Amino acid sequence: MMPAEVVRGAVRPYRFVDWASQAFLAAVIVLLLVFHRTAPAGWPWVILGHLVTMAGIHALVHADARGSRNPILGFLRAVYPLVLYTPFFRETELINRAIGAPRLDPLFLETDLRLFGTEPSVTLMHRFPQPWISELMYAAYFSYYIMIVGTGLWLWFRDRPVFRRYISVVSFVFYSCYFFYFWVPVIGPRLLFRTTPERDWYLARLPALPDLAIPPGVGRGLFHHLMAFVYRNFEAMSAAFPSSHVAVALTTLWFTWRLFPRLRWIHLIAVSLLCISTVYCRYHYAVDVPAGILAAMVLIPLGNALTRRVDGEVPANAICAPPDRG
Repeated sequence: MMPAEVVRGAVRPYRFVDWASQAFLAAVIVLLLVFHRTAPAGWPWVILGHLVTMAGIHALVHADARGSRNPILGFLRAVYPLVLYTPFFRETELINRAIGAPRLDPLFLETDLRLFGTEPSVTLMHRFPQPWISELMYAAYFSYYIMIVGTGLWLWFRDRPVFRRYISVVSFVFYSCYFFYFWVPVIGPRLLFRTTPERDWYLARLPALPDLAIPPGVGRGLFHHLMAFVYRNFEAMSAAFPSSHVAVALTTLWFTWRLFPRLRWIHLIAVSLLCISTVYCRYHYAVDVPAGILAAMVLIPLGNALTRRVDGEVPANAICAPPDRG
């Protein structure tokens, strides 16, 4: 496939991120049509929304290819995938319900119990209920959003070709995780803190564990309330394994480690705390974390290779050995 770059005045408009975004949009349409009999009400509107989004992406791509000088169009052309991550994430629950795959939380609870003899998402918070620890953990979990936007902004102002590579790879990691969630629905340990069959299953096996309620003091912090707001309004009930928080945070670290040496250790500490916080804050089973690490190990090099293959904008060694811009 030819690179998406200027060649003798002509432009190959579509980049890898455009193909990946259009493919994900099309995949959701196909799945809803195939499983329409079991899809939740309103599925035709989802299809319509996807068709409109596909047309919008196509229009942005070709406006850029024609050399549009409109700065707003140029900015949207570069960053539009960021706007898609949250709605795509929310749709994983809808597609999962249409497909009808049973949630697999008992299997993951059983795995945690066999590996650790307990459920870490329950015991960690009770073992370390101090408000300063809990607030640090919720802040670490929230830092995920700062990592994505902050790394992107830094690259936007310093190196646009690498910024495009960054958006492509991050999008590829997101889309791959989301597509996996369609078929492997795992909600996470939040099921233990409400009336569910998983809660009854858990208590029947480990009745001596601490009360499942949040320890006093943990729920008072700013970041706890901030994450509670995020989960009330934007969470999908099927998207825990592997942890996309872990996979995408490691993707941002991959770029920081190579491009900004003075920030790499700070970023590494933040990612490490985030990995712990996914379990401490009761959003993920412990096994979701190594699965997220493994996903990153596979998807980051694959995303880079595909982007390099399709776009050809950044030399193969440009990200591996950049000048120190810290």
